Amino acid sequence: MIDSYARSGDAAVATAGARAGADVVRAMYGRRLNRIDKGAGDFATAADVEAEKAILGIIRAARPDDAVLGEEGGQQGAGDAVRQWLVDPLCGTLNYAAGNALVAVNVALREGAAAVADPFSGEVFFTDGETAWVRQDGADDALLTPTTATRLVDVNLDPPFPSAPGFRTVDLLAHPEFVARLRPRVVSTTLALAWVAAGRRAAYVTDGGDLSGSVHFAAGIAVCRAAGCVVTDIDGAPMGEGGRGLVAAADDKTHRLLMSMMRSRS
Repeated sequence: MIDSYARSGDAAVATAGARAGADVVRAMYGRRLNRIDKGAGDFATAADVEAEKAILGIIRAARPDDAVLGEEGGQQGAGDAVRQWLVDPLCGTLNYAAGNALVAVNVALREGAAAVADPFSGEVFFTDGETAWVRQDGADDALLTPTTATRLVDVNLDPPFPSAPGFRTVDLLAHPEFVARLRPRVVSTTLALAWVAAGRRAAYVTDGGDLSGSVHFAAGIAVCRAAGCVVTDIDGAPMGEGGRGLVAAADDKTHRLLMSMMRSRS
């Protein structure tokens, strides 16, 4: 059991790391950056790499015995380390390279504190593993309060599609009741998960493989859970090995509605 002091300390590390990465992402925005090909249409830029270096610098200084799994650098630190940080230094690289500022910087301690930074709004959504807040310079930290008031649901349509030819998010969009009761949005960054926790989105849905230990999704999932959102895989089961996809909803009613739509289409 992690005591409250350790939790608050880890939250500070996650927040500082996310902010350090966000500073790099913001500073390099708009430059012509070489692309590092990852195959299958995926790529990184120098901003991804440099932001990850900045985040690792924070984690190594504060938690030198912890391991890190980074989107760009892979596994670092002892393989048998009790604690592991999951780092996605620039979620939304395609947006970023195209001059679109919808991106996120994600830092999460597995089963612990996490932070999601928006480099352009200056907001950091973070949790100590139990409660979630948003921080912005010049303002007091505010508790995150999920709500379905916007009726907006972010749907991730990015490949790859491991469940093909079935694709549950497309089924959802094609359901006649979906547009009658909700409205789709496609942001293409896990910043949208933080928006669910903050009440700016009613839900977030993505198909895919096991996302429970993903560097892309770990921070957003942690913030959503701490804020009180309903978080499951796309079949409605608890997140975990063997599951696939993700549904994060502001409340149980919205979660049940989305699940019923996808199941009826299937």
